[in-house]
Amino acid sequence: MSTETTQFAKDSQHMAELTAAAMFASDAATRGLNMQIAHVAEGTATLSMLIRPDMLNGHKTCHGGYLFTLADSAFAFACNSRNHVTVAAGCSIEFLSPGREGDVITATATEQSLTGRTGIYDARLTNQHGQLIALFRGKSHKLNAEVVPGLVLQENAIPN
Repeated sequence: MSTETTQFAKDSQHMAELTAAAMFASDAATRGLNMQIAHVAEGTATLSMLIRPDMLNGHKTCHGGYLFTLADSAFAFACNSRNHVTVAAGCSIEFLSPGREGDVITATATEQSLTGRTGIYDARLTNQHGQLIALFRGKSHKLNAEVVPGLVLQENAIPN
C-alpha cells in the first residue's frame, strides 16, 4: 500500500520550481560545488558557479570537468522540470574560451526537442562579462518515475 500523498502545482512554473527544490536538496554534487540556481522553468534552467582556486588545472584555468559538471547540472534541472525522472543518455561539450579564477560561470540549458522519452538540450556557458566559454549538448532519457512522488499539475487533477 502506497503512503504517497498528492501535491498540486498550480502551473508549469510552479511544477518546475518544486521539482528543482527537491532535486537541489538531494544533489550533493551541485551543492558541493556551490552552484546557484538562478532560474528554472519548463524545459530550461540557469545555474551559476564561482571558479575557485581549487578548480584550476595546471594551466591556471578552470578544469574542463568543472565546466562540464556545471553544464550537466543545468541540463539535469531543465530536463527534470516536468517532474519526470530524466537522466542523461549522452553529452558532449566544446570548450571555446578558458574560465579563470574568480569568474562566475553561468550555464543556461534549453530544451531543443522532446519526443516521447527522448530530449535534446543545449547549454551555453558564459562568464560574468557575457563571453562564451563553452557549448554543451545533452540527450535525455525519461524514466518511469517522478522526482517528487505524487506531484501533479492542478489542471490535471481528477475532480471529485
